[in-house]
Amino acid sequence: MKLVSFIAGYSRRILVLAVVAGVLCGACNTALLVLINQALQGERGAVMWGFAAVCLLLPFARYHSEILLTRLSQGALFDLRVKICRKILGAPLRQIEEIGPPRMLTVLTDDVPVITAALQHIPIICINLVIVVGGLLYMGWLSPLMLASVVALIVLGVVVYQLPMSRATRHFRRAREATDELMRTFRALTRGVKELKLHARRREAFLAASLDEEAGAVQASNLRGMVALTAANGWGQGMVFAIVGVTLFVLPLFQMATAETLIGYAIILLYLMTPMQVLIGALPALSRAGIAVQKVEDLGAGLAVEAGEAGEVEAPAPLPEKWKRLELAGVTHAYRSEGKDDTFTLGPIHLGVRRGEMIFLVGGNGSGKTTLAKLITGLYTPEGGEIRLDGEAITDANRQAYRELFSVVFFDFYLFERLIGLDSPELNRRARGYLSRLQLDHKVSVEGGVLSTTSLSQGQRKRLALLTAYLEDRPIYLFDEWAADQDPVFKDVFYRQILTELRASGKTIIVISHDEKYFGLADRVLKMDFGQLVGEAPAAARSDETHASA
Repeated sequence: MKLVSFIAGYSRRILVLAVVAGVLCGACNTALLVLINQALQGERGAVMWGFAAVCLLLPFARYHSEILLTRLSQGALFDLRVKICRKILGAPLRQIEEIGPPRMLTVLTDDVPVITAALQHIPIICINLVIVVGGLLYMGWLSPLMLASVVALIVLGVVVYQLPMSRATRHFRRAREATDELMRTFRALTRGVKELKLHARRREAFLAASLDEEAGAVQASNLRGMVALTAANGWGQGMVFAIVGVTLFVLPLFQMATAETLIGYAIILLYLMTPMQVLIGALPALSRAGIAVQKVEDLGAGLAVEAGEAGEVEAPAPLPEKWKRLELAGVTHAYRSEGKDDTFTLGPIHLGVRRGEMIFLVGGNGSGKTTLAKLITGLYTPEGGEIRLDGEAITDANRQAYRELFSVVFFDFYLFERLIGLDSPELNRRARGYLSRLQLDHKVSVEGGVLSTTSLSQGQRKRLALLTAYLEDRPIYLFDEWAADQDPVFKDVFYRQILTELRASGKTIIVISHDEKYFGLADRVLKMDFGQLVGEAPAAARSDETHASA
């Protein structure tokens, strides 16, 4: 039912048309049964032209039914993929981090293909279901009493079939739950492959304790589910033959129908055997798809959409680029680390930033620097206090417009191969100029807004990320330990040339850094410790110290 509801939610009009075409197809099959039975009763001349007409109509009805259902299922699948991606992009960043990549990747790479496989069965299921219903209606027309006996046997078979089927569904659901953990293990494998290759004991322990355990849990649950499913399918097929046997050999003992009616029943049941077996064979895919749809719905229910996100509302008016003061007034943010009971709380933070300033944000690992950066850029929503731009509070209504003021290179940045969202007639020319400036023009080229390669060292990849920030040309730049992976020569270029030129062009710059050698270049140096701003050194004193040490 979840799968049917999912398809109906995409387009009820196409679903109704497909059902009508399917009913017509089933009616044609039922009509063929009636005509064949009448022909066997000696009425060949009377039914010949009707038989020919139905034979011409049947492929037409079947074609349109399958095409409509295929279009419906594939359209619903496309809509599902787009909606999931939009939902993820529209959710608060902290919520995405709490859900974690493994769960989202499992939905996109495991649940969506399962739903895809089930949707491919929908056209043939609908057609065969209508054929079975039409055949039963014709059986009722021949003999209502015998139909009641056949339906009673079918109900009994369905009830008994549900026992192993429900057991199989429980095991498939457990397998799906275990797949989330298996995806987490795969993620650790791909990210930690260098460390695993260097340490044989660690590699074997990982394979035994993590991969074998998680993969084994998925295998065991799937195996138990398939065993129960095989038992259910065997029972279902056995019941089909049992119904035929009872109709042919048992019911005649009670003189419930004439010989002609028994012949008609035998022909109908033999004709319906294949459609009924098709329906039984499709149930495993539908069962798994039901679980997958539930997982997709759970993920969607767990993702709240922020205002102005995912293209679902009209983009708000941009905030002024010539702002004068950015202020954090008593901003706080708290979250619980995964697998831990303690809560990390940042703030309350009171901070004012003037346009054109260059601020260095320093502090130990885990002191809250990156969390503060995410608050400043609007990626995290403050739980207390507020962010103001020239006295105007940043709320859900203007948060996306506020984010558009920032160009950021985070420590865990992602580098896109295409310069997407940067359409400009001068894009290629400007990009080539910046590549030369970043000393990458001998390794990377740009054609049509596409980087020729991103397979570079981490330091060089960060330079490409800086290229994107250059091209965005926004009023505020934030760099999260950008120079950590640079060689001494280019690190000096970054601090003494790139940052200085950005400030000279009127940009506001916030740099998260551990490079004390360059602190004297900043207007202010702010120190974070355990989620608090604990100090600020005067720029002049630091500059003197820097020159003295030099």
